[in-house]
Amino acid sequence: MKKSPFDFDRVISRKNTDCFKWDFAKYIFKTDDVLPLWVADMDFSAPPAVIEALVKRAKHPVYGYGARPGSFNAALIAWCKKRFGFDIKNEWIEFSPGIVPALSICVQAFTGPGDRVLVQPPVYPPFISLVRDCGRELVENRLKERDGRYEIDFAGLERQMKKGVRLFLFCSPHNPVGRVWTKDEIARVGELCVKYDVVLASDEIHADIIFGGAPKRHICAASISRRIASRTVTLLSPSKTFNITGLSISAAVIENARLREAFHAFVEKLHIGNTNVFGITAFEAAYAHGEEWLEELLSYLEANRDYAVRRINSKMPSVRAFSPEGTFLMWIDFRGLKLKQKDLVDLMVKKARLGLNDGTTFGPGGEGFMRLNFACPRKLLKEGLDRLEKALK
Repeated sequence: MKKSPFDFDRVISRKNTDCFKWDFAKYIFKTDDVLPLWVADMDFSAPPAVIEALVKRAKHPVYGYGARPGSFNAALIAWCKKRFGFDIKNEWIEFSPGIVPALSICVQAFTGPGDRVLVQPPVYPPFISLVRDCGRELVENRLKERDGRYEIDFAGLERQMKKGVRLFLFCSPHNPVGRVWTKDEIARVGELCVKYDVVLASDEIHADIIFGGAPKRHICAASISRRIASRTVTLLSPSKTFNITGLSISAAVIENARLREAFHAFVEKLHIGNTNVFGITAFEAAYAHGEEWLEELLSYLEANRDYAVRRINSKMPSVRAFSPEGTFLMWIDFRGLKLKQKDLVDLMVKKARLGLNDGTTFGPGGEGFMRLNFACPRKLLKEGLDRLEKALK
């Protein structure tokens, strides 16, 4: 068997690096004694090509204002064409310092105070909080769980759109439930947005993290048809894929000129269009030279996923792990323990000594659940599951 050139088993200490996941866990969980498997970044080294590019840039002693060269957009265009079959034009690309800021820009650029913005909980917490923070009306269409898999409630989705929705924040692949939506599901979502004149802001930050058994290739909503593309803002970033979230870099792909101009105008209004010089470097290097590393990562993550699901579902009575089709995040159902959420959180922190994400922060449907990040060396994942199994016994 060919040995991988990338060592994902290597345990890298991130303590004392001002790391939110590790150094600030003590403030979140009120104790120093937790193994943090929560924040959605990975405990792996970034790809060697990215590190080399950043070191080379850092050796230049001037760190002034950065400008995005033509190669910045070209790297994204080539990646989307090769990995997703998504053909985009240079002029469709807008910059944003991260996906969450881009979602907030969408809310503020495409809706007004009091307008209805739709989300599908349980969903990544900022989807919910930023709608409220922007003074919009939050509309929820809960995902439906069926036979261990989540589905979109299309009847409920259409009912809400009929009542008037201006913007739909769509998570694809979905965090935290791990669904990779099929082409038919995405097409139905897009056609409803066309029918009811709803802007579709599609957060596709986990697009590259897709495993076997699911559609092996991510489908960008805007790639399905020109009709859907005319209503869609596609939000993409290498940050989750290549573990460079701290560099705050992302892009919005918007074919519709009116929507693109509105997005751009709000970026200009906030004066956030300048780009971190290291973000530019990492963005290009990741998309241009990171594919081999990514393929190895996917194999490692899939093995981590299968190990965790198998162990939880066979060794931990009354607990059920959903096997994600994509993302490196696992949605775990603890409802069989019949605990109040506060007691469940206490069990994780005080008995298991694990830092996981509280399911209630993901909105309705999160009660009795926790989210686990399995993007870490197998040794750390095993330690976390050892702690969990011991606490449950």
